[in-house]
Amino acid sequence: MAPQDDKTTPPPLPAPLRVPVADSHTHLDMQETTVEEALAKAASVGVTTVVQVGCDLAGSRWAADTAAAYESVHAAVALHPNEAPRIVLGDPDGWSRQGAREPGGDAALDAALAEIDALAARPEVRGVGETGLDYFRTGPEGMAAQQRSFRAHIEIAKRHGKALVIHDREAHDDVLRILREEGAPERVVFHCYSGDAAMAKVCAEAGYFMSFAGNVTFKNAQPLRDALAVAPPELVLVETDAPFLTPAPYRGRANAPYLIPLTLRAMAEVKGMTEDVLASAVAANTARAFAY
Repeated sequence: MAPQDDKTTPPPLPAPLRVPVADSHTHLDMQETTVEEALAKAASVGVTTVVQVGCDLAGSRWAADTAAAYESVHAAVALHPNEAPRIVLGDPDGWSRQGAREPGGDAALDAALAEIDALAARPEVRGVGETGLDYFRTGPEGMAAQQRSFRAHIEIAKRHGKALVIHDREAHDDVLRILREEGAPERVVFHCYSGDAAMAKVCAEAGYFMSFAGNVTFKNAQPLRDALAVAPPELVLVETDAPFLTPAPYRGRANAPYLIPLTLRAMAEVKGMTEDVLASAVAANTARAFAY
């Protein structure tokens, strides 16, 4: 058996769930495996559906095409909050997967949003996301582009009747404010929920879904567990955000949809629910959130 600190060995398969669930947010295009392998491994432990999420134009096209090709995959398409400023202001370091880019201004952002709009019309696309705000990686100079992009994605989600999948990093107040100002779509999912218990109550009152990732298992994540404890069971989803946020005890290794059972079991403990009851709720919630 690989030692726990070996970061290169994939974590072992967890015991299968008895009630199948969906991974509400994954990035198969960033995982070092084929789609077939990832889906088969996930299905073997009871993770029978995945939502493949785009972060840029190339990733969103790939998500839609992959969802069209595989029955167990649904797609969400968007420009990630950190992608919007790169389009408008340029990306001289080439940090994103597109490599170095020249500034394109608002016209380039409008053109990219028009393509997201076209992709959002496709039947295999069940969500518009991940969009939102990220003040962790983007400084004040990028906030205007992020907010403009977020507002446009809200409008696209409403017009096509798709779920809005939100990336909210260190921007809780502005995300909630913009949702109020624009009028939220019927179905809103806070991906990798990162707020506290007070914000969970605000989300619950608004009927927003809260999707919890592997970081809910981290030692220092008590505020997240407190939020999960107050989140209504009918608004809770589970996700990997793979290849990121691998649950304990495998933090630091590559995440994948087959590791969902670890997070779900930790969540059941926090909520004082049996694994099967929580899995049944999560499965129904994800199908409701993404209308499949």
